[in-house]
Amino acid sequence: MKFADLHTHTLFSDGTYTPEALVEKAGKAGLSCISVADHDTAAGIGRAMAAAEGAGIELIPGIEMTAEYCGREVHMLGYFIDSRNKALNENLTLLRERRVERIYKMLEKLKGMGIKLKAEAIFDLAVYGTIGRLHVARALVSQGFVSSTSEAFNRIIGDDCPAYVLGFKLLPQEAVKLIRGAGGIPVLAHPFTLRDDSLIGGLIKCGVMGLEVYYPEHTCAQRDKYIKIAQQNNLLLTGGSDFHGDAKPKSELGSCKIPYDLVEKLKTARGSNL
Repeated sequence: MKFADLHTHTLFSDGTYTPEALVEKAGKAGLSCISVADHDTAAGIGRAMAAAEGAGIELIPGIEMTAEYCGREVHMLGYFIDSRNKALNENLTLLRERRVERIYKMLEKLKGMGIKLKAEAIFDLAVYGTIGRLHVARALVSQGFVSSTSEAFNRIIGDDCPAYVLGFKLLPQEAVKLIRGAGGIPVLAHPFTLRDDSLIGGLIKCGVMGLEVYYPEHTCAQRDKYIKIAQQNNLLLTGGSDFHGDAKPKSELGSCKIPYDLVEKLKTARGSNL
């Protein structure tokens, strides 16, 4: 039986693996198919596809776009995107610029908490691409302010924590439009992070075509609930490990995978979307 992991990251966003190393690890994990879905960038897709072709692994070009909805940060996965699409890349450039602005705002909040973290400590960890909170968490660990990235998120930079900043200025319907305009399938990532399932209905109305129901941090009850929501709304089911390499060691590649027939359903939906 073939399996896929449709949520992975490389060092082009906040992962620690090169696209080539990620593909090699996927082969060793026995995966037949993976998707590189870096945060607000498609820069690593070309290298990942070349490596996957040589390794005999199917690579689905993906993206994880960051939007805002009802005061919440919403992550929108896009599968089978054309990574060269002009409109998509123009907006990804804007999102990356806003991410940089966000870091400086977070640094000010950290300073107000008595945590004097230099910008270089964060930016030096994001040499290749999109900067994000995981880089901040890693910098906080390396500078001795916290013992782990989990502690950094739980106590300092996670949603609703003292140093959290929301500032992406992209609506979910805009993310959906960009993903579909690039030939992709928009899927709501890890819905449990919304912390309010009543918001899912509104996001479905924005044009979401699938839910990431299989996710390492979903409980069995949450998984079953999201499967039911997806079935009731004729949505696709997806899933993956959210692999970031050494930056999130608990989320091992392939630790959360899906049967290949769900990939086939994504392909069918893509055909009707073109």
